Amino acid sequence: MGTKTWEELEITDDFLFGKVMRNPELCKRTIEVILGIEIDRIDYLEEQKTIDMSLDAKSIRLDVYVKDGANTVYNIEMQPVKRDNLPKRSRYYQGMIDLALIEKGEHYSKLNRSYVIFICSFDLFGKNRCVYTFENRCIEDSEISLGDETVKVFLNSRGDSTHLNSNLKAFLEYMNHKKESENDFITMLDREVKKAKANLEWRREYMTLYIKFQEMMEEGREEGLAEGRVEGLAEGREEGLAEGRAEGDMRRLISQVRKKSEKGISSEVAADMLEESPEMIERIMNLIQNYPTMDDKQIYDELNS
Repeated sequence: MGTKTWEELEITDDFLFGKVMRNPELCKRTIEVILGIEIDRIDYLEEQKTIDMSLDAKSIRLDVYVKDGANTVYNIEMQPVKRDNLPKRSRYYQGMIDLALIEKGEHYSKLNRSYVIFICSFDLFGKNRCVYTFENRCIEDSEISLGDETVKVFLNSRGDSTHLNSNLKAFLEYMNHKKESENDFITMLDREVKKAKANLEWRREYMTLYIKFQEMMEEGREEGLAEGRVEGLAEGREEGLAEGRAEGDMRRLISQVRKKSEKGISSEVAADMLEESPEMIERIMNLIQNYPTMDDKQIYDELNS
């Protein structure tokens, strides 16, 4: 959950992207455009599936999680903010998806072919490519594939699109807020975005989360100020201590959440351990993971911006 209002949401925001991809024909075409393949149909395994194998494991929430008629599984994630740990995150996603697929006792030979796809608005690998595709191959002989049927794809909307097909080029330009009106795929996508933005139920769903987050932030500030005011009155330094206590308490909480995140503890479990609201902990943890170079003070400032 971010700090944008409903009116400010764009296709690069995961909430709106997930809703738009609920159109099966559009989701199918998006996969075909990204991978350059044709598939007969898609089935939704679960919208924004959450995989949490145990209390000690880091849970993950998948934006788009579908499979085609050949039982190939596709996980598509919108990633507008650069995160240096994205390659390892893709590894973790792949492993958790595999565990979820065989959690009912299936033999590992039954694992589906799977794709983990990140749509990024930045160049993670710095080579100015629009598409980076990875699969496991032999270092000594690159013609030998491991054959584990796992593929990871990273798109960079700001790379050199000279040699891309027209649909993928138009899609990445759309991610950069440039609409190609003559492209039928983009016309379909843009129409679905506008339709989603006009959906009152989804708007209420998002705004409920948005307002709840804003209220929690305000309540946290008021409680911190109130506690600080009592201490400030006792020592004759009301104003300074009020502000310091509010910031100090929040920065201590951020530090605690950071430690939990580094240990791979999920936001839900961390919230229970710290006796804080799950929404607040998830917000802090998302900021820590999205901005790994920020210190606690900078995270605090972002929360209050």
